[in-house]
Amino acid sequence: MSETTRTNEENKPPLNGRRAIPPNYSNDEENEVPEMEAFGLIPRGFNPRDYLRVVDIYMFKEPQEINKQEHHTDKYYNPRLIVRRGQAFQIQIDFNRPYKPETDQFWLEFLMGRYPQQNKGTYIPILVGNVLKPGQWGAKIIHRENNSVRLSIMSSTSCIIGKFRLYVAVLTPFGILRTRRNSATDTYILFNPWCQLDAVYLDDEKEREEYVLNDVGIVFHGSVEDIKSRSWSYGQFEENILDACLFLMDKAELELSGRGNPIKICRVASAVINSRDDNGVIAGSWNNTYDYGVAPSAWTGSVDILLEYYSSKQPVRYGQCWVFAGVFNTFLRCLGIPARLITNYSSAHDNNANLRLDFFLDDEGKVDTRLTKDSVWNYHCWNEAWMTRPDLPVGFGGWQVVDGTPQETSDGMYRCGPASVQAIKHGHVCFQFDAPFVYAEVNGDIFYTRMEKNGTQVVENIDTTRIGQLIVTKKVGSDEMMDITEEYKFREGSDEERLALETAVMYGVKKQSIQDTTFQPQTDVDMDFQAQRVVLGNDFRVTITFRNKSRNSYTATTYLSGNIVFYTGVTKSEFKKHSFSAKLEPSSSSSFDIVIKSSEYMGDLLEQASFHFFVTARINETGKILAVQKAVMLEVPTLRIKTKGELVAGKETSVIVEFTNPLKQTLENVMLRLEGPGLLRTIKKQFGRIPMNSTLTWEVKFTPMRPGLRRLIASLNSDALRHVYGELNVQVQKP
Repeated sequence: MSETTRTNEENKPPLNGRRAIPPNYSNDEENEVPEMEAFGLIPRGFNPRDYLRVVDIYMFKEPQEINKQEHHTDKYYNPRLIVRRGQAFQIQIDFNRPYKPETDQFWLEFLMGRYPQQNKGTYIPILVGNVLKPGQWGAKIIHRENNSVRLSIMSSTSCIIGKFRLYVAVLTPFGILRTRRNSATDTYILFNPWCQLDAVYLDDEKEREEYVLNDVGIVFHGSVEDIKSRSWSYGQFEENILDACLFLMDKAELELSGRGNPIKICRVASAVINSRDDNGVIAGSWNNTYDYGVAPSAWTGSVDILLEYYSSKQPVRYGQCWVFAGVFNTFLRCLGIPARLITNYSSAHDNNANLRLDFFLDDEGKVDTRLTKDSVWNYHCWNEAWMTRPDLPVGFGGWQVVDGTPQETSDGMYRCGPASVQAIKHGHVCFQFDAPFVYAEVNGDIFYTRMEKNGTQVVENIDTTRIGQLIVTKKVGSDEMMDITEEYKFREGSDEERLALETAVMYGVKKQSIQDTTFQPQTDVDMDFQAQRVVLGNDFRVTITFRNKSRNSYTATTYLSGNIVFYTGVTKSEFKKHSFSAKLEPSSSSSFDIVIKSSEYMGDLLEQASFHFFVTARINETGKILAVQKAVMLEVPTLRIKTKGELVAGKETSVIVEFTNPLKQTLENVMLRLEGPGLLRTIKKQFGRIPMNSTLTWEVKFTPMRPGLRRLIASLNSDALRHVYGELNVQVQKP
């Protein structure tokens, strides 16, 4: 017995009075299956060789053969047979003599885990019959020739997902003869979005190609005023990724019998993707120090993260929301659950789920960072997975929100979802799982509240439109952005929106109505704030514009506070304070410019290169306060990628990555990464330093593995500059 199985034995809880067998949640562990299972005493002279005997089993498991072609699994870089449930596949059995249906009897057995049981779906005996029933296990002979039979096998549409061991059993008068354990006949069974009876069935071929088979995607980030995008390599077909994804379910201790249910799989996966409370895949870090790990912005895809976790079994450092979402998307697509990565701009992180984010102002109208606990993330990424919801009333199937970023606990663990997008839109947040939390992320109001000296709170301003003002994903079949805000909420201010909100409140979402607060805004003056395009390392200008629509003259005492923030909206430091008095003439507009110098912000800059400006103005004549806040993203330089000559599968070629340092300082500890699914495994290179204005050139030789349209993705990371990306689509020719 090997060392690992021995320690496993010791760690196993002793059997208790409640269970006949220990819990069965490892897809990897096996039981011993006897080759000869005798019915009683075996008479002398019994020779198993006299009976029908299996000589060989042929699985048709090559990418170009019928099974992987028909099951859309030909892209998996895996030598075993991979099929999708609820759809027939073929195998051929060679016997020692011709098969005689009148007298010979054989059947197939699929087993999973250490304690296979028929009622748990982990032991599946399949008799050979004459017809295959849709969606049910069965087998029939479709061809007989010499000593061989070819079978068509149908799996159940609710079958467990994972790796099965295959045995062929032959009946003799004295016992059952089985084939030897042979890992070459192991069969992976996955979800099947092409099959109408499967819980993850998706009826549009273009969508299936995007949400199941596309192994690269786009992450939208930045802010709503300045949307940025970058590529992410999902790599769900790369070598060992399928095994790594199955291992995640073992790690999450999901019973094997529950693994046919996409709802359960999504729920446990949303917990195991992050390392909080279960030593899951990725350790999050939002504090700009990434010792002993990789900065979240440096990753270019999921493959390195999943493979590192699969081999070390320890959380991989470090991730932020798009990393959790990228890896989760790989997991879902790899198992065959249609999935997409979503970005919600101005996402509310509300610490007490009351649909109200409080920003406290001091006497002068400046934001009080001590009292303000809620934050608005510039953006937040999560995933949607496509499935039916038989556990909910009709109409709530389809896209479900799942989120692997650890934000709040749900049933005692850091996880979120699946929550029906349809239920969130209509305010039916009573339906599991975590719908109120997601509803609050896309539907909060921002209250600007001033604390009086005696402790009373005065609401000075309410912003009802900022939170969740844009929700996007990658368009099917292109790298464009698709606006899906309408799938999460009705149009701002419409009757339907009010009704959805009232429904959500009825189902327990806490909401303080605006009527409860004494709040009369200043309606006859508008204030707007604009920033010019900002290139990292340069000075830039911001403009505050007042429009006085009244016949009165006003003076406005105006404060501008510029903060360097994490993309989660949490302030690191205030780098600019500016106040002035603005004279507002009747029925006219006046603009005021403020210059921000690079020397004011470069020292404290964080990796996402994002600023957050608060502007508050008090109209002295009425005492009313106007408030506006805006995220401003810096333009970060990009990497240039080019290839030499044309690319042919199996033929060596080279790619060149170039970068010019635009900053007025030397970049230290520069690390470059390059990867491309189907082209090359991730390559990393450390460069000591890049002086200002100098150009770095890196040439990489590689051999593209597969023909077709592929994408190269590169990132650069250094102490002073992160989130630098480049990408290139390349066409790889057939040899």
